[in-house]
Amino acid sequence: MKLMYNPSKPGELLFPGFVWRSKNNKILLTFDDGPNPDTTEIILRILQKLNVKALFFLVGNNIKKYPSLTGELLSAGHEFGNHTFNHKNLQFAGNRGIYNEITNFNKISNEIIGRQTRYFRPPKGRFNFRLSKELKKFGLTNVMWSLLTFDYKNDLNIVKFAVKNFINSDSIAVFHDSNKSKLIIEDSLELFADEITKRGYEFGTPFECLN
Repeated sequence: MKLMYNPSKPGELLFPGFVWRSKNNKILLTFDDGPNPDTTEIILRILQKLNVKALFFLVGNNIKKYPSLTGELLSAGHEFGNHTFNHKNLQFAGNRGIYNEITNFNKISNEIIGRQTRYFRPPKGRFNFRLSKELKKFGLTNVMWSLLTFDYKNDLNIVKFAVKNFINSDSIAVFHDSNKSKLIIEDSLELFADEITKRGYEFGTPFECLN
């Protein structure tokens, strides 16, 4: 199966209401699936070193398990998004299933973080027109990506190929805050930052890139 590093071109045609690229010609760095005790602190250390603010799409159940880790990433100035409560594939979920995943996330977000988010990303990037319609009811913006690094395959060569061949000045790049990427996450982020510097690109904050 061919890896799709940049799905934004077909996606933009079918779902123009979704966000596929940064809006200010700066690169937005995003992380899916956290918080995770084995990787979140590594990522936060590197982001502090790079002076970069990222958007973390958190899983509600992980927020519940690791509230202090959630607080740590927010205290560092990063933003969070809704990645469902159970990391459930919503592509074939009915309206009730979608509603439960979003509202259960919102509930734990209110309890632990003290606020909700306006950003959403579906697990595994799977979505359909039903999900698009339901997100509008919640006032959520679906933030997709224009650069999938496939870091979860745990192969730095794949990440290197993705970054060198598909990065653009307005990329929304996705990495993973999970054990799947644990062994290469530090090298992956350093490689990514080096490539941005070489090309004269800039990182942007979530607010800059999405508004």
